[in-house]
Amino acid sequence: MPAVDVLQNEREASGKPIRVGMVGAGNMAQTIANQLLTPAPGIRLVAIANRTLAKAGNVFENAGAKATRQVGSEAELEAAIAAGVPAITTDPMLLTRSGAVDVVLEATGTVEFAAAVAVSAIENKKHVVLANAELDSTLGPILRQRATAAGVVISNMDGDEPGVAMNLLRYARSIGLTPVAAGNLKGMLDPYRTPETQREFAEKFGQTPKIVCSFADGTKMAMEGVILANSSGFRVGKRGMHGPKCAHVNEIAARLPLEQLLDGGLVDFALGAAPHTGAWIVFHEPNPAKRKTLAYLKLGEGPLYVLYTPYHLPHIQIASTIARAALIDDPTTAPLGPPTAEVVTVAKRDLKAGEVLDGVGGFATYGLIDNADAFQAENLLSMGLSEGARLLRDIPKDQAIGLADVELPAGRLCDKLRAEQLAAFPAGKSRPALSAASAQLASP
Repeated sequence: MPAVDVLQNEREASGKPIRVGMVGAGNMAQTIANQLLTPAPGIRLVAIANRTLAKAGNVFENAGAKATRQVGSEAELEAAIAAGVPAITTDPMLLTRSGAVDVVLEATGTVEFAAAVAVSAIENKKHVVLANAELDSTLGPILRQRATAAGVVISNMDGDEPGVAMNLLRYARSIGLTPVAAGNLKGMLDPYRTPETQREFAEKFGQTPKIVCSFADGTKMAMEGVILANSSGFRVGKRGMHGPKCAHVNEIAARLPLEQLLDGGLVDFALGAAPHTGAWIVFHEPNPAKRKTLAYLKLGEGPLYVLYTPYHLPHIQIASTIARAALIDDPTTAPLGPPTAEVVTVAKRDLKAGEVLDGVGGFATYGLIDNADAFQAENLLSMGLSEGARLLRDIPKDQAIGLADVELPAGRLCDKLRAEQLAAFPAGKSRPALSAASAQLASP
């Protein structure tokens, strides 16, 4: 099979590009539209669905589209796409059902709403690309199982740290290296940040305070860690990861416990490390002759070595995920099977019975990654399911919240999918840690 870039150019030359329908019109959606309307060879953003129609139109307009067409039926959508006119709608299911859309790009950052979009897209045999760590970290394994059964791909995007790390990891494995850790770089971490403390920064960069808060309080990093753990088979060394402070990412190999690195591998992060962006892996090389060559090539004395990518550009690199999904059925990230890790919901302050949790990036809770077996043993509440949950008892600051501590909103699809995920991968059946040898062979 030709390489992906060759296939993209063939699609471009034939006038049959991959047609992408995007759901969401926030800041991330805008940056993605700016790039896809460049456009990338063989890829076209043909439609945007958003609950506020004007915002969908603004995204296209700000990205340089001269005109848009409002559509309210599949026939109207397909006519607009055939005419080369960007379509906007308030109904995301038009995109998931339409034969004129090849890939559905979910960019809302929601769980309940996005779950419905993903399920519909999969049922209609559409590839799904997620700019949505919230959904993937909560329901990724069951959505991957459903997608595989339907013969389509669901993947988190290249350019987000899990995708960048997985590209490095898979490349290392493909050339005979033995990765034993992978992760990202974190500039600062304060689990007690709130939307109010992050408001000024958020407004400066056109983002919402809750989204920025989820970055600062570590919740988004925990979700990204789950995606990476589920895709690599690596576990975490402790709840919340080790997160050693490093002046440079090259130090990370010496700052993680050797016994854990060599016993299945770790997902973790380097705190404060240059180059301050991107992702990294650590690989292990016990062979003295090979280590001598690596020292000559300025990679160090070993036996642990660091490879890193000094950038992550989600809005640009997402085109690679779209192309790989549509052209060669290859996900950038994909759970290997049962959940390897989960995101624990933890009280950000003393919480009182009767309070309703405000979810990711809110005032009430933050998220910490933990191994799935520990999470299941304590019957904990997934951070992705926490929004709208009503507390049944007082919870002290920094205590993990269990399912028995809350009443979940009634009738949610995300809870039904979570139950399906648990039934498919029962407690005690979470993926075991991979040995270094078997990890080398694992791939999505």
